[in-house]
Amino acid sequence: MRIEGAKALVCGGASGLGAATARRLRADGAQVTIADIDAERGAALAAELDGGFAACDVTDPAQVEAAVAAAGPGLRIAVMCAGIGWAEKTAGRRGAHAVEPFHKVIAVNLLGSFHLLRAAAAAMVAEAPEGDEAGVIVMTASIAAYDGQIGQIAYSASKGGVVGMTLPAARDLASARIRVCTIAPGLFDTPLLAGLPDEARAALGAQVPHPTRLGLPEEYAALAAHIVANPMLNGEVVRLDGALRMPPR
Repeated sequence: MRIEGAKALVCGGASGLGAATARRLRADGAQVTIADIDAERGAALAAELDGGFAACDVTDPAQVEAAVAAAGPGLRIAVMCAGIGWAEKTAGRRGAHAVEPFHKVIAVNLLGSFHLLRAAAAAMVAEAPEGDEAGVIVMTASIAAYDGQIGQIAYSASKGGVVGMTLPAARDLASARIRVCTIAPGLFDTPLLAGLPDEARAALGAQVPHPTRLGLPEEYAALAAHIVANPMLNGEVVRLDGALRMPPR
C-alpha cells in the first residue's frame, strides 16, 4: 500500500502511540484524520498536520462509523490505538473483581477495535480501487495478551481478543484485497506510564533485554508504517518488545 496520497484514519490519535502514528503517516504523505475522545488535543494535532478530526468514543459503533465517514471517500489506512488499562486481581481479600471496570476495558480495547475494523473494512470494500490493494487495517494489542501479569485479567483478556481477531479478519477480507495486522507493544513511553515517577519508569525500562529502556511511540509508528507499506504482512501479530517476557508481577 502506497502511503503517499492515501487517506488514513487513526483512532486514539490525539496522544501516545496514536499521535506518533498520525505524525509518521503525515510525514510519509498521507492525508490523516484523527479520531479521539479528547477533542481539544485531537483537534490541535489535526490542525498541526493539516488533517481532519472527528470526536469519537470507540465504544459507540455509530461514532466510529461517523469517524470513518469523516475521513472521506477513499479511506485506505486505518489504525486503532485507543485503549485503557485497569489493575485488579480476579479475587482477593476485598472480594471479587469489580464487574464494571472489566466490562469497560473490554468495551474500549476489544469492542472498540472491532468497531473500527468492521466500519473501516466496509468503507474500503465499498470504494475499492483497481490494483493489488484496497486497504490496510492495523490494530493494537499488547504483550499482556501473552504474558498477562497479576492484576491484568481485564487488560489481558481485551488484548487477547484483539490478537484472536487478527487472523480471521485477514482471511475474511483477503478476497477484498484488504490486509489486517496487529502490533503487540511491550513497555512503551506513553500516557499510561506518564504518571509514574522517573525511578519507576527507569525500573520498568531496565526489564527490557535490549534495548534496555522503554519503547518510543515513534518506534511503534515506524512499524505501523512498515506494515502498511509491506504487502506480505497480513494476518500477523508482531510483538514490539525488545525481547521482553513479562514476569508474574
